[in-house]
Amino acid sequence: MDTLKKTFEFESIPGSLEEMMKLEGAGLNDPYAVTALCVLAFNEFPKNREACFEMLNYLKGPRPLTNFDISFIKDRFMDGNDYVPRSYFAGTSPDNNYTPSMPCSITVFEGAHSRDQFNEGYLKIFLRSSGADSDRYIVLRHKPSTDQWFVWQFEGLLVGIRQPKSSDPWA
Repeated sequence: MDTLKKTFEFESIPGSLEEMMKLEGAGLNDPYAVTALCVLAFNEFPKNREACFEMLNYLKGPRPLTNFDISFIKDRFMDGNDYVPRSYFAGTSPDNNYTPSMPCSITVFEGAHSRDQFNEGYLKIFLRSSGADSDRYIVLRHKPSTDQWFVWQFEGLLVGIRQPKSSDPWA
């Protein structure tokens, strides 16, 4: 793995696992791609929760979503906070209500401590949210027998950000 930063471009946001399987990285051998696919999966939650959970379970591999995970995700999207995952797309901002242009792109990258637990099979990948001052991250776990990477911790992607101007009463 030579690359420390990678950008993925998508013609559309998948609405199902079947659509996700047609995208670059669906084989789960590229941890950068798995990270981008996780963002795409969260973008489906407001439209179709079950499709979102199906995509996430695929990305989590041998360790599917728990009831706690599902409750956590639902809680993060309460009160119309469906804009957080869109904030990871290039060109979004609070001013444009985090609306990505199509094709949309997501850039993922490694940080100074991304490989602190690499020898144990874990990799921390970072993303920049257009609504936050600090980078967000996801932790992936490697499965050596298949050379695949799976989502291990995703909670860092759903941390609150600045609200879109359209819903900010002080804007």
